[in-house]
Amino acid sequence: MSKLFTPVTLRELEIRNRIVMPPMCQYSAATDGMANDWHLIHYVTRAVGGAGLIIMEATAVEPRGRISDYDLGIWSDEHIPMLKRITDNVHSHGAKIGLQIAHAGRKSGARGSVPVAPSAIAFDEEYATPEELTADGIEKIVAAFAEAAKRARRAGFDLVEVHAAHGYLLNEFLSPVTNRRTDGYGGPPANRARLLKEVIAAVREEWPEKRPLSVRISAVDHIPGGMELDDTIGIVDALKDEGVDIWHVSSGGIAPVGPGRVFPGYQVPYSSALKERLGVKTIAVGCIKGAELAEEIVANHRADMVALGRELLRNPYWPLAAARSLGVKVEWPKQYERAEE
Repeated sequence: MSKLFTPVTLRELEIRNRIVMPPMCQYSAATDGMANDWHLIHYVTRAVGGAGLIIMEATAVEPRGRISDYDLGIWSDEHIPMLKRITDNVHSHGAKIGLQIAHAGRKSGARGSVPVAPSAIAFDEEYATPEELTADGIEKIVAAFAEAAKRARRAGFDLVEVHAAHGYLLNEFLSPVTNRRTDGYGGPPANRARLLKEVIAAVREEWPEKRPLSVRISAVDHIPGGMELDDTIGIVDALKDEGVDIWHVSSGGIAPVGPGRVFPGYQVPYSSALKERLGVKTIAVGCIKGAELAEEIVANHRADMVALGRELLRNPYWPLAAARSLGVKVEWPKQYERAEE
């Protein structure tokens, strides 16, 4: 029996298989952050294709929190109707859908606003130097995440994911590379994790008890003096009882350097380490392409779910093909049954 195609339950949410479409920015929203027909077709196609959980792209909690002017937003009630249309259509094809709520911090390229960060350090020479957030500014951002969760609930999402990875705002507070503060949000790891803890608590306050919460985290910074795996394990250990149901484990993004050698499953050991040492549920990522590798990861308890980003961009029907290659009988859309033979 394939483990990849067994259901998984997070709180009261049952997901039909262990296949995740992770958040991938489409840079196709209107400049007011509104979703459109591209997003509807894009996400619903992956539901038709058999993914268990679809997590929508990074969606900004405030306008200056966008990576670009063409990112989705959820800072206004006006964003809700189109998002609700997308969730309703995804549900009609048997998949579950989450929303990644995010703030780009110093990596924001949104025009007409000054980026903010824990410290006034630019990402590189092509980015603006951000303003260092005040205590009042931090409080407003925590409130913006809470409001985003409230709107995600009204839009019908099954899960929310707090984006604390890839060099964006919450990751910037976690990393000593970008956080040089001397107040209660800087210095030792517990202080650097304080904002993430406050965001989790604020989101959990607005998010229904029966629905799960995910956190996307970069396990290592890939830069000297940055976060290492043991640092991340310590932070996750401190936060694991704060209401997080699954950790979406990635790496890098805090600085304009890559991870070095990239190969199928290269980030899976980070997920495996968190599971082994802390017993938390995880989503593994990292150039996962083949059905056999995805099966091995979950069958050997290296992760509870696997995310396939580029592969699901290339082939929205990857889950159906994977089931066939693993000898698993799954239900095809009736309109496509002739292709099952």
